Amino acid sequence: MPPVFDKKNILVTGGAGFIGSHVCEKLLATGARVICVDNLVSAQLNNIDFLLKNPDFEFIRQDIVMPFDPEQYPELERFKIKFQGVQEIYHLACPMSPKHFEQTRMQTLYANSVGMKNVLDLAVKYHAKALFTSTSTVYGPRPADNHALKEEEVGCVNALSSRACYDEGKRFAETCCATYRQVHNVDVKIARVFRTYGPRERLFSGEMIPDFIVNALDGKDIEIYGDETFLTSLCYVTDVVDALIKLMNTDGDLGPVNVGSDLDMPIVDVVRTILEMTGSSSRIVFQPSLMFMTPLGLPDLAKAKEKLGWMPLVRLEEGLKKIIDYTVANRQLLSGFAQTAPPATIKPPQGPAPA
Repeated sequence: MPPVFDKKNILVTGGAGFIGSHVCEKLLATGARVICVDNLVSAQLNNIDFLLKNPDFEFIRQDIVMPFDPEQYPELERFKIKFQGVQEIYHLACPMSPKHFEQTRMQTLYANSVGMKNVLDLAVKYHAKALFTSTSTVYGPRPADNHALKEEEVGCVNALSSRACYDEGKRFAETCCATYRQVHNVDVKIARVFRTYGPRERLFSGEMIPDFIVNALDGKDIEIYGDETFLTSLCYVTDVVDALIKLMNTDGDLGPVNVGSDLDMPIVDVVRTILEMTGSSSRIVFQPSLMFMTPLGLPDLAKAKEKLGWMPLVRLEEGLKKIIDYTVANRQLLSGFAQTAPPATIKPPQGPAPA
């Protein structure tokens, strides 16, 4: 359905999070009206505080696992949703904190099931395009031969593991997307996002790059949760956002699309680069692996290059400089907002959202 007025109404769930806040910022720059929905379980208001005065932006503190009707919010009346509806929905809402994953298992389970259903029901109601940010972990562990992962690979995930609410939850959410396309003809896109870094990642929650930088600046030991063989790829957040928006703007069903960097690197080399760039004398210390800090496979980017005309452009050194500069400028503020642990419980939904 084309916009009735001059600007599209776009809903972003998880819009106050790391990637979500960058999505909101980019969409506003393209001239859209943006409704940011977030329960702040693993996000921070300071990620979007510079957007709050924009008349085309509105933040709603709401858990997407609860029924959500944007027409019932007086603060959204200027968006004229009753007449124009919503044209696009980006579903990024899902807790992500490697160090505190065990405290957010129920939130994760609901976001990938009931939350996904609520988003797709809204897409049906408004005939909106939708995009779901899935994850590289749907492929399972890094393959033994280290081949680049193509979207056609079915992957192998333990549905009963201690982290299955995330891994299998994302796979189930992809199934929801495919089913709503088949039954309701929803134009829904699936982006399988690989490791991403950049400004606005939370501190002290196990996110590698920001914690490395803060400890380097403070002269503290830099902890790597693994050993010297830990390999990873890293894609800068603005590259990821560009891919998501390009994917949303495509026509037809492309199926899942990998979004990330296909350049493999030892994480210890990344740390050494940070030490050099910050002039730090911090020591590198290896710690036992965390449940969510494990080597992941590399993406095959052929589909993204061919169908989206996209590839990551920001070099690691350039991206690290940007996040180092951001951390230096905002370290005191960031430390004040950093959460030592997220809420341990969540009120379960009282029933499925109305279809």
